[in-house]
Amino acid sequence: MTPPSYFESFDARQMLADYPVGDAFVARYTGMSRDELFALQNQRFLTLMRRGWQIPFYQRLWGAKGIEPGDIRSLEDIVLLPVYDKSDLMASVAAHPPFGDFAGLADDPARPPVIFHTTSGTTGRPQPLLFGPKGREVTNLLVGRMYRWQGMGHRDVVQSVYGHGMINGGHYVREAVTHFTNALFLSAGTGIETRSTAQVALMADFGVTALVGFVDYIRKLSDVARAEGLADRIAIKMICGHLGSDDRSAIESAWGGAKAFDWYGVGDTGAIAGEGPERDGLYVWEDAQYLELLDVDSGAPVAPGGLGDMVVTCLFKDDIAPCIRFNTHDVTQELTGTNATGMAFKRIAGFKGRSDNMVKLRGINVFPHAIGVLIENRADLTGEYVCHLTRDATGREDMRVTLETRGGSDAGDLGTMLRKGLGVEVAIALVAPGETAAVTQIDVRQKPIRLIDERGK
Repeated sequence: MTPPSYFESFDARQMLADYPVGDAFVARYTGMSRDELFALQNQRFLTLMRRGWQIPFYQRLWGAKGIEPGDIRSLEDIVLLPVYDKSDLMASVAAHPPFGDFAGLADDPARPPVIFHTTSGTTGRPQPLLFGPKGREVTNLLVGRMYRWQGMGHRDVVQSVYGHGMINGGHYVREAVTHFTNALFLSAGTGIETRSTAQVALMADFGVTALVGFVDYIRKLSDVARAEGLADRIAIKMICGHLGSDDRSAIESAWGGAKAFDWYGVGDTGAIAGEGPERDGLYVWEDAQYLELLDVDSGAPVAPGGLGDMVVTCLFKDDIAPCIRFNTHDVTQELTGTNATGMAFKRIAGFKGRSDNMVKLRGINVFPHAIGVLIENRADLTGEYVCHLTRDATGREDMRVTLETRGGSDAGDLGTMLRKGLGVEVAIALVAPGETAAVTQIDVRQKPIRLIDERGK
């Protein structure tokens, strides 16, 4: 039997009907009620559950809680299912190397193609990321849909600074732009793949109008463009990256008034939410992603407006590696009230920090990511920083925040500002521009290191 090729293994036209893009997306979901949306989610969830029960990982996870197939009759019953996280996936890999038993890979020469990437593996062994053709293309579509809604079109030249290699991000963003936006795409990658001076030369030579990637590096490239004398030849109108809680005005000013858009997703799930054209919160792509916000400690649903871990169920990923109640350990809150677009989808505030990277310092919960927000608009600072967490012989824990300064900064004033913003006193160290790069690895990592825990040393 001849195995199907990629596009023979699923119905691409049906996918576009089920998950519309462009004007069809706006028309469908600005005219849909929450009840209609829930009915659509419920239908897709039940299909997803049938696939989940075929996979040993879920059989084991759910069976350990005494759950049987007949117990889950609708999306309302999802709360009966246990959550899982990366540690559970890596335990599956350890027990069933090299891919684990959570993907549902068939040992069949006629099976459809499977796309394989990994996480970065910076904190241990890389986690396998596996996608079937349908799941992969919907993942791509959700990003492309978002870019188009934000204003990306055929006149745009898009430069991506997402990494490549085995890491998933740069590849599926390329597929999103080329498959679903009709824009031209420059796959520049990180600073180690295309050095920073070459990155800004590409922007000038090819008329780049949109930048996509992690904003830490995009911000750095604005300094490089000025240093290379190319800033006047570059006209960026749109930046789409992971702003989190950062003040977008700084990155927009750095690139001459470009409009910056925020979005959120992880490797296992793809895009979960993104800003619309009015940039008032991130819309959860609820036709494809079911998002729960659960209390970090108890696991109970948080009240509207409360901070909680994002727990995600991919309603579309019913071929390879279904994702059913995956705890990202990323924290956000739901935005209440109406939105200006009329979109039926819920909105979230964006990435606030990681619950498993949260520091409890003298009784105060501190997200290192929040420091970027507090220093973003300081003209004397570059915006680059790194935190060192230490414990002395008496058991007292302290955090030292190293900040890059262009000159004229006062450590005492900065310490007071951070104490007010974080709610706890931290030590301040000032260094020259570029001196945190070796520690944060901003030139080689998609997500720079912002916290170094030295308490165990």
